[in-house]
Amino acid sequence: MQIIIVGCGKVGRTLAEMLQEEESDLTLIDISQEKMDVIADKIDALMIEGNGASINTLMEAGIENADLLIAVTGSDELNLLCCLISQKTGRCHTIARVRNPIYSNEINFIKERLGVTMIINPELAAANEISRLHRLPSAMKIDTFARGRVELLKFKVLPEYKLDGMHISEITSHFKLDVLICGIEGPDGVIIPGGTDVVHDGDFLSIMASPETAAAFFRRIGLHTGQVHSTIIIGGGTTSYYLAKALLLMNIKVKIIDKDRARCEVLSDLLPHATIINGDGTDRNLLFEEGLENVGSVVALTNMDEENIFLSLYAKKHSKAKLVTKVNRLEFDDIVDNLDIGSVIYPKYITADYILQYVRAMQNSIGSNVETLYHILDGKAEALEFKIRDSSSPVLNTPLAQLNLRSNLLVGCLNRDGKVRIPRGQDTLQVGDTVIIVTTHRGLRDISDILA
Repeated sequence: MQIIIVGCGKVGRTLAEMLQEEESDLTLIDISQEKMDVIADKIDALMIEGNGASINTLMEAGIENADLLIAVTGSDELNLLCCLISQKTGRCHTIARVRNPIYSNEINFIKERLGVTMIINPELAAANEISRLHRLPSAMKIDTFARGRVELLKFKVLPEYKLDGMHISEITSHFKLDVLICGIEGPDGVIIPGGTDVVHDGDFLSIMASPETAAAFFRRIGLHTGQVHSTIIIGGGTTSYYLAKALLLMNIKVKIIDKDRARCEVLSDLLPHATIINGDGTDRNLLFEEGLENVGSVVALTNMDEENIFLSLYAKKHSKAKLVTKVNRLEFDDIVDNLDIGSVIYPKYITADYILQYVRAMQNSIGSNVETLYHILDGKAEALEFKIRDSSSPVLNTPLAQLNLRSNLLVGCLNRDGKVRIPRGQDTLQVGDTVIIVTTHRGLRDISDILA
C-alpha cells in the first residue's frame, strides 16, 4: 500500500513505526525538517518538507497513486483540508484527526459531504476507554469486541484470589465459566498460555469473556465488580470534558479540578451537573477537602506526564480509589507500566490502533475484514476480530482441533448470529461468523493467516 502521513508529531511517528511493519510504502510530510530528521534513522520512509494542504506538496508525495492519506497535524482544520484536497487530486481513502468537540456532532456531515473516510478523535477515544474502566474498576484495561458482546480484560493476580500455582486448565475447570485466559505477563516475559502454564501472584492476566461472564469470574475470585460511584478528574482539558459527559450518563458523581479559571467557567457551562473546582490539583489539602480518601476513582489528565504519575502515586498511598493515569510520551512506557499506578492510558497508542485496524481492513476487503484490532500484552501481541465472508476459506468447516494453527495463537471467541461463546476443539468456523484471534504474530489481515 502507498500511504502518506501528514504530520510528524507523536501520533504521526507512532503510526509510521507501526505501518512500516505492514508492508507499506510510507511518505511523511511535515513543515518541520527538524521533526523529520529526528525520526529519519528509525523509519524507512520518504520524507518531504512542506505543507500537507499544498497541491504541489501532495503531488510530490505521489497523491495520484496513493491508497491512503492520514492527516494528524495539530490543527483539525488543516487535517480536514489535507483530506479534502487529496480527494480532489487523487482517489485515495483519507483519515483525519479531529479533536475539537465542536466537530463531534458534525462527523456524518464531514464524512458524507467532504468525503473524509474516517475521523479519529484521540481525546474521545481515550475518554471512552477510561469510562469503560469505571464500570468494572478491578480491571486495569478493557478492550471490547463484537459491538460490546465480548471483552478482553486485564487484571493483576493478588494472593487473596488464591490463583497462585494453578494451571490454566485447573482455573478453567474450577470456576466452570465460559472464560478464556489468553495472556500472562510475568517476570519472565509475556506468553499466550496453554493449559499447562501456571499462574503466579503478581502476574497480570488477560481474560476474554462476555461482560456478564467476566463479572461473574471476578466475583468468584473476590474482585470488586460494582461500578465507581464518584470520581475526581484532575485537569480540565478536552479528554476530561468527554469523560465527564460519559460518567455523568452512568450516574457517577464528577468533580473536575483545573488551575485555569476561564476554563473552569467554560466547563461549568458545558457540564452543569458536574462540580468544577478552580484550584491546583497537586495541592494535597485541596485533594483531601474534596474527598480523596473516600472517592471511587482518581483520574489524572493534566498535560504533564510527570504530574499525572505523581498524582496517581499520591492517591494510591492515601485512598483505595481506582487510578487512571494519562501518559502522552511513549519513550518510557516500559518504566511507567512497572510503577503499579492502576490503568495507564496512552492516547497515541489508542489512535494508532484504530488507524491500523482500518489499514488491515483495506488490505483485504473480500475474504474477511479486520473489524477490530488492539495491541495487548504490553504491545507484544495483537487481538483481532475478523468477519468471515469468503465461502472458500481454508479455515471453514473443519474442527479447530484439526486445523494446523500457528503457534502462539488462540481462537479466542466466536460470535455467530449474535450469540457469543468460547470455541472448543470440535467447533468449526462458518461464513458470517466473527472470530477473535489473539496472537504474537504481527500483520494478520485475513482469517486464513491463522494457519501455519
